[in-house]
Amino acid sequence: MFGTGGLYLSRRCCKIVSAVERWQVLQQVDKELGKGNERAALNLVRDLQSKPAAGLRCFGAARQIPQRLYTLDELRLNGIETASLLSPVDTTLASIERSIQAAALLGGIAAWNLFDLTPQHIFFMSLGLLFLWTLDTVSFNGGISFLILDTLGHSFSQKYHNRVVQHEAGHFLIAYLLGILPKGYTLTSLEALKKEGSLNVQAGTAFVDLEFLEEVSTGKVSASTLNTFSCIALAGVATEYLLFGAAEGGLSDINTLDRLLGSLGFTQKKADAQVRWAVLNTILLLRRHERTRAVLAEAMAEGKSVGSCVDMIEKTIDIAEL
Repeated sequence: MFGTGGLYLSRRCCKIVSAVERWQVLQQVDKELGKGNERAALNLVRDLQSKPAAGLRCFGAARQIPQRLYTLDELRLNGIETASLLSPVDTTLASIERSIQAAALLGGIAAWNLFDLTPQHIFFMSLGLLFLWTLDTVSFNGGISFLILDTLGHSFSQKYHNRVVQHEAGHFLIAYLLGILPKGYTLTSLEALKKEGSLNVQAGTAFVDLEFLEEVSTGKVSASTLNTFSCIALAGVATEYLLFGAAEGGLSDINTLDRLLGSLGFTQKKADAQVRWAVLNTILLLRRHERTRAVLAEAMAEGKSVGSCVDMIEKTIDIAEL
């Protein structure tokens, strides 16, 4: 028999053993993801999820609101103005782009005066720059331009860097709580280029979405899958809205969701209903787990592995809040 102190010690030891076992499995998950074995990694997570003692308590365990048609007034009652959330404009990168254009213009004028360039020289230089811009737009979907702007943004604007980190932490956390395993993330376009070797790939969070892709390929996406995808897609802009009052990044996320709803034959009214539910559901989840998102963002800013980030979520989150 255990006395009160013995029982407490026994429970504490069980928690320590559970945490150690969880960490060991998550290290294996990182190895499988590193080798590209997404299904093996997902199976490890699901096996660990099924173990009451050492399991992943939070994976796919989020409590969600009922799905129905929510009006704009109901969203406003919850402190949500969709115009500030669903119409992101990146003012930081726009400002940097204007500064580059002004510097190029001033540099051109200085070169003209310094080297006594003729109008013909200026014409051919302008033609060359136009060719490079067109090549980037057509061949790399603007990847080179965005790489330059994004790199400058992270280098000279702490606000921009922090916004990107928080944005991706929102994607990661919501995906995990809804039962989708993140498989990796990048926070800068330069990091994405080094990792993927392509200018067409922007920074962001990637997921083990094998089942979602299988449904999309058949043209039949279940309601639960669509709900999950909708919330994950909007999690970045929702995080920015909560922290900064408006979203600046995430336009591509919104466009991707719009294209999916369009491909599924949604009318505008039905699409609006889906987006409103997803916005409200995601905002409430993020508010409930604000501390966990903040801790996760710190881990991601330090470049922690997926397994480490998952472990951080499990250690930080209050199971009673799920």
